[in-house]
Amino acid sequence: MSAHPKKLVSADKHLHVVEKGQKPARPRTAGVVTAEIGRQITFNAAVLDTFDVKGCQPLHYDLLVLCAAMEFADRRWKRPQGWSRNLHVTIPVIDLATWQKPVVQANLRSVLRHLTCDEWSFTFVQATNRSPIGERQGVLDFPTTKTFAIAYSDGLDSRAVSALSGTKDEALCIRVANFRHRRKQGDSYFTQIPFKVKGYRGNESSFRARGFQFAAVTAIAAHLADLTRVVVPESGQGALGPVLLPLHNIYADYRNHPTFFRKMERFIQSVLDHRVRYEQPRLWFTKGQTLHAFLDLSGKTKTDLTSARSCWQNRRVVNTGGGKKQCGLCAACLLRRLSMHAAGISERPGTYVISDLSASDVNEALSVLPQKADRDIMIEYGSVGARHLQQLADMADLPDGELRVHVSEIAAATGTDYEETLEKVRTLLVTHAQEWRAFLSAQGEQSFLKSWMEGGRHGRSE
Repeated sequence: MSAHPKKLVSADKHLHVVEKGQKPARPRTAGVVTAEIGRQITFNAAVLDTFDVKGCQPLHYDLLVLCAAMEFADRRWKRPQGWSRNLHVTIPVIDLATWQKPVVQANLRSVLRHLTCDEWSFTFVQATNRSPIGERQGVLDFPTTKTFAIAYSDGLDSRAVSALSGTKDEALCIRVANFRHRRKQGDSYFTQIPFKVKGYRGNESSFRARGFQFAAVTAIAAHLADLTRVVVPESGQGALGPVLLPLHNIYADYRNHPTFFRKMERFIQSVLDHRVRYEQPRLWFTKGQTLHAFLDLSGKTKTDLTSARSCWQNRRVVNTGGGKKQCGLCAACLLRRLSMHAAGISERPGTYVISDLSASDVNEALSVLPQKADRDIMIEYGSVGARHLQQLADMADLPDGELRVHVSEIAAATGTDYEETLEKVRTLLVTHAQEWRAFLSAQGEQSFLKSWMEGGRHGRSE
């Protein structure tokens, strides 16, 4: 990561980020691509204004450009069968001296290798535009009541955990999406990620660098507000499940795992000279327990949760009947429905496109989708998601020895001893298993979900 990149081999990919109007160098190999700030990487000035407040530093802008460059590179080149890639990024930065520090470079490589399983290297060059932000003189003053920052998506976890962590006045909510949300819960200075990336062709969908992007944007906001606490809203199944049970032939997803956050803390400390601590207050609880705890708070009702959205499906699947619904069968929707059931929350009819999970034939349940391609992909997503929840439940019966590697890793990252961590992991798995069995039972003995657990894919009629 010096001023000179390593020599590229045929399997390596190299992204050159250039400033607006700068003539890109002619690619010497097929693995070299250029992204121009202002074209492939664009900043929304109105959103950027919310970051342009007292204390804003060139390093903050550099870090945002770095996040955008990572997104471009991560999504531009498809992963090989062996998963890992060698990705090189040349990027202009304002504060070159900081980015050239060995400790910054080492921490950046370490966190990205752990998060993506790719080998990243960076060549930082001096930017010619030394003040891309800082000219609009932001006037926002953060209230002294703010005590923690939280990445806020307005989903179930973020809404519940924000309230469980402190009052509305104490929470500094940072929107971690590329589009602006309609505000439902108080105010937020940071309304969305201030950049968009395009032109990467969408060759790779895994986008593991998203975890770095969210953690970095939240850390920038925390730094500007002089906060050290960053609350991670994910509950136990979402934080630990993707690492305890990685999908076949796919590198484990560490985006909400404690080991990732410890590495991210070291990187933020080295680059911003600011200590943040990513707290995971619901790490040892299921999402259902988190929702139940939220309802125990004074003044909180089920309506506060049922209006939140969890589904990540595309518009064609969820835009039916003149409105946008939730699909009801993707992994996110299944976890939501399981958790709502565990918390004793009934949702109104029509919340989900695929509402009837008691049907014996999945094709009957999916008959509301007119396109066969949509039905097929929902069967694929639903069966994988349901089996993941079942396999996570099955882990409750594993002997201690088969959990040892995971427990040791978590214990080291959370600063708890092995036996205490083992007990917490075991309790989380047992609680999830109980909630999952109760949810399946509520669907009835003929539910296609049960046939999926027995190895079927389409339902009992196949």
